[in-house]
Amino acid sequence: MSQSLDHVTGLVCVVCGTSYPAADAGYVCPDHGTEGILDVQYDYDLVASRISPQSLAASHDTTMWRYRPLLPVAQDAAVPPLTVGWTPTYETPRLARDLGVGRVWVKDEGRQPTASLKDRASAMALVKAAEVGAEVVTTASTGNAAAALSGLSASVGQKNVIFVPESAPEAKVTQLLAYGSTVALVKGNYDAAFDLCMEAAEEFGWYNRNTGFNPYMTEGKKTAGLEILEQLGWEAPDAIFVSVGDGSIIGGVHKAMKDAVALEWIEHSPRIFGIQAAGSDYLVQAFEAGEDVLTKAPISADTVADSISADLPRDRIKAMAAVTETDGTYLRVSDDEILAALPIMARGSGVFAEPAGAAAYAGLVAAADSGRVGSGDRVVVLSTGNGLKDIPSAIKAVTAVGTEPMHILPTLNSLIDALK
Repeated sequence: MSQSLDHVTGLVCVVCGTSYPAADAGYVCPDHGTEGILDVQYDYDLVASRISPQSLAASHDTTMWRYRPLLPVAQDAAVPPLTVGWTPTYETPRLARDLGVGRVWVKDEGRQPTASLKDRASAMALVKAAEVGAEVVTTASTGNAAAALSGLSASVGQKNVIFVPESAPEAKVTQLLAYGSTVALVKGNYDAAFDLCMEAAEEFGWYNRNTGFNPYMTEGKKTAGLEILEQLGWEAPDAIFVSVGDGSIIGGVHKAMKDAVALEWIEHSPRIFGIQAAGSDYLVQAFEAGEDVLTKAPISADTVADSISADLPRDRIKAMAAVTETDGTYLRVSDDEILAALPIMARGSGVFAEPAGAAAYAGLVAAADSGRVGSGDRVVVLSTGNGLKDIPSAIKAVTAVGTEPMHILPTLNSLIDALK
């Protein structure tokens, strides 16, 4: 292993616990195929000698790469030029008051270059792809991961092929075309696109960015969790609410908390709440019934929150551990609750989220109503993507709450009458 990666001690299979040297590890554990997802392990003593809350406070790097000593990349590795990471975490007193919760923050990942948290994973993918000299990078996506890979690839001139279900919102597909990606619209759902992407990557030797398969995507996404802790002054919140589809984001947040505990930056992990749409509630079902996610059959997902629609969450082992190991819970919310949450969160925080981001807030509403969080709790809502990515859903949301523009003549009297 390169001396510059000496802080990475290996990659461990989440199914059987077998450890593989970083230099030899593939995407997954060979004994368990696509289910044998790997988890990157670190020499925390060595990491602690290179990074600390104090050194971070003095850092002038306002990107995800400020955490480079705690990421599986060489310290001198070239990274994409787009500014990925260090998105704002806003305190929202009005939301807290309305919910009866002590304090509430919203982390706005819609501020990323392609307007979603998935930019963090794609930035990591491009660095790792460059390490192995990959000619083409590929991924399957309902839209956000695709846009992230597409935009980040454009910034460095990396060839990429992207598989997207035909049902993906037009705005998301348009992003891909604008960036110049090779786009395959697949007749079928996300899972069909994913399976085809996996076959193509193996057949053509493309670098596979898919979450729930490529172990380094968790490491990119965990930087959102590290930022939450740092932006809250290393005082861990009591709970973090994360919407869940494939499960990679919640797994990344959990990894951030485990890293921070191991480095003694925080005393214990917050409770992590996984929020799923009622029409895509695989993990909620498994959590409630105590089912083994390794053997539980896929469901048939259907939800307005396309970014978290998945028949079979690909990163489900890490996703389940994120909740069970932090004394959290999985909750389901209906599409109506998600759409209702969108304007409420926007008006109470100024953060305009796509349905998947609003789902996390809808989950907080449900948790507050059921007493799972209350007046003594400090809570963070992770808003994973910008509302402009799905305007039709936003229109439904504002229409449902009776918000519409005034239609007036270009006269002051007409305005006065309308205002009445």
